[in-house]
Amino acid sequence: MLSQNSSFRTWHRTVLLVGVLVLLVSLVVVIVLAVILTPGKEDISSTLPQWKGRGTTKNLQEVVLGRCYNYITTVNPELGNKDCLKIWETLQDAFMYKNPCNITTDDYQPLMDLARHPVPCNKSLFWSKTNELVHRYTKADDNFLTLEDTLLGYIADQVSWCGDPASPGINYESCPKWTECESNPSTVYWKMASKMFAEEACGVVQVMLNGSIDAGAFRSSSIFGSVEIFNLDPNKVSTIQIWLMHNIGGPKRDSCTGYSITRLKSILEERNFTVSCEDNYRPVWLFQCASEPGHEDCRLCLCGVQ
Repeated sequence: MLSQNSSFRTWHRTVLLVGVLVLLVSLVVVIVLAVILTPGKEDISSTLPQWKGRGTTKNLQEVVLGRCYNYITTVNPELGNKDCLKIWETLQDAFMYKNPCNITTDDYQPLMDLARHPVPCNKSLFWSKTNELVHRYTKADDNFLTLEDTLLGYIADQVSWCGDPASPGINYESCPKWTECESNPSTVYWKMASKMFAEEACGVVQVMLNGSIDAGAFRSSSIFGSVEIFNLDPNKVSTIQIWLMHNIGGPKRDSCTGYSITRLKSILEERNFTVSCEDNYRPVWLFQCASEPGHEDCRLCLCGVQ
């Protein structure tokens, strides 16, 4: 009888031990599966593609909203009825949780419609390879507006963004350059905004080009050469004035009679525009010389000034 009780207790302990082991194994399996199927922040960031461009600007929402409110209250109060929060949400919807190499014009069209506004006639100033000079000039002379002086350009200037299909939907580490894929958030955005800026132009239109670069002042691959000039309306634009600027001290690699400007004139004249060109448009050249008044070029520039 004693032997039977001992055997029963041994069998009972064995059953309990097996049960505990089964529970432990099940718990370990559940934990492992949870770790695998629920990646943390480190797991997400380690799987993001590594692009060549800089990642999404930190605090992008605050940057866009701050710029938008500043624009409609101080820069252009006539646009005070624009809904900045809606503009941010629409921008966010255009790229978040999306493949950054598969952005389309349809993604951005709602944003373009929301932020669009007219540009006064005779004030549109286009540019290519003169970024710093043209924006220094428009800050000093409010008779002209570049794309970056419109609402769409103002909120996005020097800002970067792109999405990722995985959570959290935004890639802060890197974003693709157009050389990696042309249908990226930045390229599509600026091409659409540039197209719209050109469509709004009327009266006399100016374009500032760089006559000191090796590639030539006019490049058909630039946004100006591939997008903007083909969206100017000959029925609204009376004249296109080309300002061909050279760096103070040169080099002077292109001129109004050079090959690239001759080609640009031909393209525009075929579209029934009246075109003029001036080497080193004097008001801008004087503005350049304000930074280097002692340079030989600037002494020549000031000849005849009373």
